[in-house]
Parts: sequence; structure tokens; C-alpha cells
Amino acid sequence: MTTAGVAHRMRHSLLMPPEIIIRRVTVADIPTLIHHRRMMWWDMGRQNTAALDQMEIAAQHYFSAAVPDGSYCGFVAANEVGEIVGGAGVVVSPWPGSFDQKLPRRAMILNMYVERPYRRRGIARALMETMIAWCKQEEFAYVGLHASDEGRPLYEKLGFRPTNEMRLELK
Repeated sequence: MTTAGVAHRMRHSLLMPPEIIIRRVTVADIPTLIHHRRMMWWDMGRQNTAALDQMEIAAQHYFSAAVPDGSYCGFVAANEVGEIVGGAGVVVSPWPGSFDQKLPRRAMILNMYVERPYRRRGIARALMETMIAWCKQEEFAYVGLHASDEGRPLYEKLGFRPTNEMRLELK
């Protein structure tokens, strides 16, 4: 199934407003991806402006390379006038292989964000279902993500389970 077919089917979700369309990101969407990333961190309580400004610089470098080369497969939800009201993406990175994975790569969902006035309308779920379908189409054995407290219930409903991943803060 093509990504366009997935996006078209999601548009008709019972929960999501019919005027919302999900589409793949383009280079023109990079400023919005950066805005979503900033607001995602802000909503999770990371409100240090200097740190967010620094993150934006890194995000600009990352998305400017990753969107064109396909290592970031992003999707956005746009309203009836084309305004982007939400988005997320799948980072595809080289990986030395893991159990049940044919290709040396892995998929990680990140940057999930829906603008406040559009929350609780099924947009995040439709974005997630679109990305999951894309990952299946691309033959990934699994996809991971890091869950915020607000997003965790949705991810669990979609079948995501905790793993044994750990992290060490170096700063």
C-alpha cells in the first residue's frame, strides 16, 4: 500500500475531523517540524529558552539533511486551509541488526506534536497509525518511541510496550 493510500484512509477516521488530511513532509515543512519539536519539549516541562534555542539550531541542521535524504520520514496533519496542526516522523537509522530484523536499520518515532486546539480529535492516533503502516510497509520488525506522560495511554492502546532501554545523562 502506498503512503498516499494510508493517508487517504486516515482522513476518514471516525474520530478525526474530515477536513484534516495527513501527508508526507517536504523540505518546506522544516520550520514547522522545528516549531513542533520546541513545543513538544515545552509541553513536557523543558522550558529553558536558551536550551530550546540551542536545540532548534541542532534540529535545523538535522532536518535539513534528514528530510531530503529520507532518514526522517515525517507526516503532518493539515486542516482545510492547509495549516499544519500536528505532525510526527520516523527516524530510520543504520543499526547492526537485531532479532527478527532483515535489514541493518531501525525505526524510531519522534517529534509527535498536535497543536492544543486540535488535541483529543484523533489526529495523534491517525498520525501514529500512518507511521505504523509505513513501518510495516518498509518491513521493519519493530518501531520504538519515547513516550511522554500525555502520549503514553495512546501508545499503549496501539500496542506499544515498555522495553529495557536505559539512558545516562552526560551533562
